[in-house]
Amino acid sequence: MKKKSQLMLPEDKHKLLLHSCCAPCAGDIMEQLLEVKIDYSIYFYNPNIHPQEEYILRKEENIKFAKQLGVRFIDADYDVQNWFERAKGMEHEPERGIRCTMCFDMRFYKTAQYAQENQFDIISSTLGISRWKDMEQINQAGIKAASVFSGIDYWTFNWRKQGGSARMLDVSKREEFYQQQYCGCVYSRRDTNKWRLSKGRKAIQEEEIKFYRHS
Repeated sequence: MKKKSQLMLPEDKHKLLLHSCCAPCAGDIMEQLLEVKIDYSIYFYNPNIHPQEEYILRKEENIKFAKQLGVRFIDADYDVQNWFERAKGMEHEPERGIRCTMCFDMRFYKTAQYAQENQFDIISSTLGISRWKDMEQINQAGIKAASVFSGIDYWTFNWRKQGGSARMLDVSKREEFYQQQYCGCVYSRRDTNKWRLSKGRKAIQEEEIKFYRHS
């Protein structure tokens, strides 16, 4: 499938810190950035992912792919209790609601903070490539976080354009990435399981996650 053309950072920007949520979403984006020689590093900060086995699996898979490509991988803290404190009162909010906004705000703020402290001048995220996400919601959270730190911008590039979503799946299949069944947080897993059971399907089992990780 044809790659996106004329991929380049916004004018006067030189070093990208790319927040990654998982290897499946990041894979094609990482390859594209390397292809056009954009200077970037991966920043993995996702305290929303639950349970910890799922978090470790997604992180380790992203680390492995980054090493394969020779891309620097920055492993941030898994401050999951901080995330749960922020999510209080939002437990039953729908996907793409205010809980997701809180989650994006939290992750992008720390991404922007690290960027400013470590000589990056622009941030972006792989989250926007998923068709299950609201790109405008993601972009607004990214812009908001970047605006707090001088010299940092958020790159609102639409990774879905020109076949991006299809290429994401192609890379995932080629690399045999683990295909997670829910967004990441315990509440999204709960709601996904409700939907699966309503369709006569099995609920997501942690034993399946553990088997994949140790196989």
